[in-house]
Formats: sequence, structure tokens, C-alpha cells
Amino acid sequence: MTFSGSNDRAFEDALRLLGPLARREVDIGRLTTYRVGGSSALFIEAETEKDLKNVAKARNEIGLPVLVIGKGSNLLVADSGFPGITVVLGKQFYATTINKDTAIVHAGSSVALPSLARRCVSARLSGFEWAVGVPGSIGGAVRMNAGGHGSDMQASLVQVEMFDLTSSITQIKSKEQMAFGYRESSVTQDHIVLGATLQLDHDEDGQSAEILSEIVHWRRENQPGGQNAGSVFVNPVGETSGQLLERLGLKGFRIGSAEVSSKHANFVQADAGGSAFDVDAVIRGVARRVYSETGIELRTEIQRVGFEA
Repeated sequence: MTFSGSNDRAFEDALRLLGPLARREVDIGRLTTYRVGGSSALFIEAETEKDLKNVAKARNEIGLPVLVIGKGSNLLVADSGFPGITVVLGKQFYATTINKDTAIVHAGSSVALPSLARRCVSARLSGFEWAVGVPGSIGGAVRMNAGGHGSDMQASLVQVEMFDLTSSITQIKSKEQMAFGYRESSVTQDHIVLGATLQLDHDEDGQSAEILSEIVHWRRENQPGGQNAGSVFVNPVGETSGQLLERLGLKGFRIGSAEVSSKHANFVQADAGGSAFDVDAVIRGVARRVYSETGIELRTEIQRVGFEA
């Protein structure tokens, strides 16, 4: 979609503030694991803190919204796109340091969780094996307190480095300041996670590799591949969302080019060449059905961008 009209002046002003790294109308749907959705009016791969300060200036002075994309594994972008500035963090934010003696790990926001889990196990550290089954980045995992297999980010996190878009200041937040809950934290649209420090344990009994292998095997056996964003709904009290949706017979529920997975009911699959509209329609249709039949109001894990509330 082409963003034009009354916003043209705003976009041109923002381009001047963002500098030569910024581009117009970049397809960001392809950057998500759904591989559907539209373009961003503006796009920048931020390499330095100065780039982030330029983004903050464009946001605060011109009023354009900001979207940060990590691995795109928890994101659904509308077919109409995003009428603001999309930020992808560059090479500086892929750095990882692992201290085997202290079992302290620091990872940049863009580091992939499965990769970091494997590196920690190779360093004979335990406590992060669960992350091998989560196809996201450190930044996104902090924001939503990602987890699985009995653990989550909160369990090992010591502190988070965040850039505040409102003040243009980089801040260090302790775990206690992050207000972690089930699939939530204090990170808002005003923040960009730059990195996280973890305190892990030493793998004294050498079982971490086996645990990691079991998680990989379980994921292959129980979760579908293809175009999806992982678990769509947060688990309600009493049972998992997958169990609830399967109990209601929603596996295979389809609208257009999207359907509830026949392998795992809490996954919504998009067809190749499909539309974000159809994915969103399936998600909303499932939520309505669950509420109608059980009174349970499901909450989504995925971030919907460009859709009405």
C-alpha cells in the first residue's frame, strides 16, 4: 500500500530527521513469520544509539508511531500496512557475551532465542534450555515475558537495557522494575529493548544438552511448521488454550487463506500468498466462539499492527 496524501509532508520531514538509513514503503509483512501483511510507510535499520535518537525525534516532533520488529515471530501486520516508522535493530544488537565462570550472559535485543539457548548449553550453563523452542528474539521475549516448558524470561533475567523513545535516554532496569506477569511486562510502545543480562546456573550434572534435545523433539512432534506466529492465545485458568480450542472442535476452522492448525489448535496457519485479513478473521472468529460457548475471554499473545482494536 502507498501512504500518501496529507501525510506526505510528515513522511518527508521524518526522512530528513532519520537520515540516509531510512527508506519509504518497505514490505514488513515478509519480515514476520506469518509472511503476510503490508508495508511500512518508513523503515530504518538502526545501527547506533544516534539512529534511535533520530527515531525518537521523528516520533516526538512529527507524531509518527514507531514499531520495532525483531524476528517477527509474534507479529501480524495488516494488509493495509503500518503508517509509521518501523525499526529493525542492526549488527550492534546481535552481540552476546557468556561468562562461564559466573554463569552470567548478556545478549543484545536481536539475538535469536534458539541460538542463545544452544550457546548456553555448549558453555555448560543451564536454565535457558526452554528458549530453544521459542522462535523469537531477546527483545521480544523480554517485552512479553516469553516462556515455555516450565520457565520464562523472568526466571533468569537480572536487568534490561532499554531506550526510552519519549526521553531519548537509555535506561537500565532491574528485574524488579520490569513488572513481569504471565506473558507481560512493563515494556510499552515507548520503549525499545536493547539487551538483557541473565543469571544462569552451572550445568553440574551435564543434563542440559539432553533437556534441550527433548524440547526440540517435543516441538517437532507437537507443533506445526509453516507460516504461523506460534501460540496465538494466552492460556486461560484451568487448561491450555490449545486444549480448550480442541475441546470445542476448532481444529481446521478456516476463513479464506487461514485456518486453525490441525496439529495444534492454538496455532493459526496462513497459506502461502494469503492475507493478514484472513488470519485476523480466524483469530477473532475463534475468540468469539470461545466466549459464546464458555464465557472465557481469550487474550492474544501476538501483536496485531494496523488493525482496529
